[in-house]
Amino acid sequence: MDENVSTSVRQRSSQLLRRIFAFREASVLVSIIAVMLILSILSPYFMTKANLTTTALGFAADGIIAIGMTIVLIIGGIDLGVGSVMALSMVTVGGLTTIYHLNIWLAVVTAVALSLLCGLFNGFLIGRVKLTPLIATLGMMSMARGGAYVITKGSPFSMSGVPPAFRFLGSGSIFGIPTFVVIFIVMIIIADYLLRRSAPLRNLYYTGSNEKAAELSGINVARVKLFVYVTCALLSGIAGILTVSRFNVTAPNSGMGSELRVISACVIGGASLTGGEGTVLGSILGIILLNFINNGLVLMRVSVYWQDLVSGAILIAVVTLDLVSHRKKAS
Repeated sequence: MDENVSTSVRQRSSQLLRRIFAFREASVLVSIIAVMLILSILSPYFMTKANLTTTALGFAADGIIAIGMTIVLIIGGIDLGVGSVMALSMVTVGGLTTIYHLNIWLAVVTAVALSLLCGLFNGFLIGRVKLTPLIATLGMMSMARGGAYVITKGSPFSMSGVPPAFRFLGSGSIFGIPTFVVIFIVMIIIADYLLRRSAPLRNLYYTGSNEKAAELSGINVARVKLFVYVTCALLSGIAGILTVSRFNVTAPNSGMGSELRVISACVIGGASLTGGEGTVLGSILGIILLNFINNGLVLMRVSVYWQDLVSGAILIAVVTLDLVSHRKKAS
């Protein structure tokens, strides 16, 4: 009798654990906790307030971009131009204020408008012209990065006389928490809530799951794609503006590699390259996990080249796992 009760309890516990780990966010969160425990043992500096604050500031820009990349992946798309749009936004602010002495807020509005234009271009090519997202965004990556180099002529802008209100966005703090991180957290909460609760945004999942069925059900797929790519470009531009506010320096090579880091984080967090899946919270947890791993490598004085190797290996591993899991579901 006792053995039967014990077996029943074990079975229920096993079922409960399976339900918990069925959610990718839970498994990634457990991985983050495990990495934190291991790094705390390996390095006494990991759990210090200074290190955690610096790490959070380091991934805040990628995290904002990840919000946009998440909705792009949900509809079955991809955006390889996010890092370049971020750089273009940065040098637009730096160039207009440094060369033309334009008011900083007008420069910010111009940078936002230029980011929106990049998103509109992507959305039009992908939604209306039916160009492959990989080709369209690869072209935007080259165009935006080229524009950044044209504006700066290859040399970074060092901004001076920046108003305190603008500097506060990137380097200020609210109750001891960096303003950049506070803005990032607020954006996560709003985006995750809307993606989970907003009825219109459910169309993103329908589009990503079966585009033809979505069209037959009355969803304007072209409009959905336009909205998604505009939003992703806008968030990339905002990330660039906040980064300028933090460093007061704009460089044309800023944001290089952001697209791969962000895509890796989104897939780790549950987004699928085949579309129809993903959450903002999962993507952010993926960003945190990757950055904690990189931070641990830095603290252990591992070469930066090994960091790139590890990031690339993680990307290949998670994409492979995603592909295998979808094949199993299909079969």
